[in-house]
Amino acid sequence: MNLHREGYKIIFISTLILVGVVYGLSSLNMYSWLLAVILAPILVLFVLVIRFFRNPPRFSDNTPNGVVSPCDGKVVVIEEVEESEYFNDKRIQISIFMSPLNVHVNRNPVSGVVNYFKYHPGKYLVAWHPKSSTENERTTTVIKTDGGVDVLFRQIAGAVARRIRWYVKTKDSVTQGNEMGFIKFGSRVDVFVPIGSEINVEIGQKVKAAESLLGVLK
Repeated sequence: MNLHREGYKIIFISTLILVGVVYGLSSLNMYSWLLAVILAPILVLFVLVIRFFRNPPRFSDNTPNGVVSPCDGKVVVIEEVEESEYFNDKRIQISIFMSPLNVHVNRNPVSGVVNYFKYHPGKYLVAWHPKSSTENERTTTVIKTDGGVDVLFRQIAGAVARRIRWYVKTKDSVTQGNEMGFIKFGSRVDVFVPIGSEINVEIGQKVKAAESLLGVLK
């Protein structure tokens, strides 16, 4: 299993804790069945921590003018909204909720040049809360495609996720499907595309970063 670099420190600390717990319990000379009962949930938690930082290879969909999902998860919002941070006009918002069981690597939804990037400190409302997109800790990234269309997307922290990482900055040239960041332990990503764009997903649909086509720019 390929592990993401964001998890190295946490996995190392978790391993030390696990070894310490196993050593400590073993020294108590308790019944083997009781030792197994105590260790089982600890081992399950340790495996879940490792799985959280998995980083499987992804191959971007190459649909012309396509916008791919920036994360793994479930589509929870598709609606026309007023985007007030950058566009100050209406856009179609597609929101994807990431559970703690999803791969949490974030990827560029389109290729182009980063026209705008901003980090916003904020609250930690649950990720599906309507105001989480504008009030939670978040980043906003706008990529101008080679066709001259701006696509905005936001990494949004949730009630559990309180650590957003990003690897892009203004004026960077980026490639669709390549890594742009990571959000630890459950969160949400919003994508904003122009009105009139073709939408290829529906509410409740599960998507994969880079490989699922959210829509086509028009």
